[in-house]
Amino acid sequence: MKASYWSDRYQNNKTGWDLGQVSKPLLPIFKTLNVNDKILIPGCGNAHEARFLHSHGFNDVHIIDIVKEPLVNFTNAHPNFPKNKVIHGDFFEHTANYDVIIEQTFFCAIDPCLRIDYVKKCAELLRANGVLTGVLFNREFLEGPPFGGNKEEYKKLFLKGFKKVEIRKCHNSSEPRLGTEVLIKCSN
Repeated sequence: MKASYWSDRYQNNKTGWDLGQVSKPLLPIFKTLNVNDKILIPGCGNAHEARFLHSHGFNDVHIIDIVKEPLVNFTNAHPNFPKNKVIHGDFFEHTANYDVIIEQTFFCAIDPCLRIDYVKKCAELLRANGVLTGVLFNREFLEGPPFGGNKEEYKKLFLKGFKKVEIRKCHNSSEPRLGTEVLIKCSN
C-alpha cells in the first residue's frame, strides 16, 4: 500500500486497527525489556507503545511511519518525546541498529509479497543479540489490509532471517482481537 492510502485512512478517521491504547499482549513483553535498549517501532501509527515505554523510563525509543499524519499527532500530543526519534520514512529504506524491534500491526498492513523483505530488514536492523518481538494475527482475512496468516506460515518465514523463532498463542488479547493473535519472538 502506498503512503497516500494510509494518509487517506488517517485523514478520514478510518483507523479501525488502532485500539487507542497499548495492545495488552505487549505489556508483559515490555516488562522483559531493559530501559537502556534501543527500540524501534515500525509502522508505528499513533504510537501508543512508544508513549507507554517513554513514560516508563525508556529513553531510546524510535518510531517510524511512512505516513506523516500520525507522527504529527503524536509529536503534538507528546511534546516531551524526543523529536529526533520520530522518523517519517520508509521502514524498508531505514538504516540504523537496534536492540529490539516491536511488532504491532505493521506486519499485517504490508502486502504479503513484502513479508520476506520485512524479515530480512528486521534481521539487518537488529544488533547481535537483538530481538524482534510482538504480536501477529493468527487468522485469515477475506481481503486486506489487514493481511493475516498462521503460526506454521510465520515460523517458516521468520526462520529465513532468524536462527531462533518462538511463536505462541496469545491469551490476553484486547477484546476485538481475542483468540486471533500470536506472540512472536525472533533472535539470532
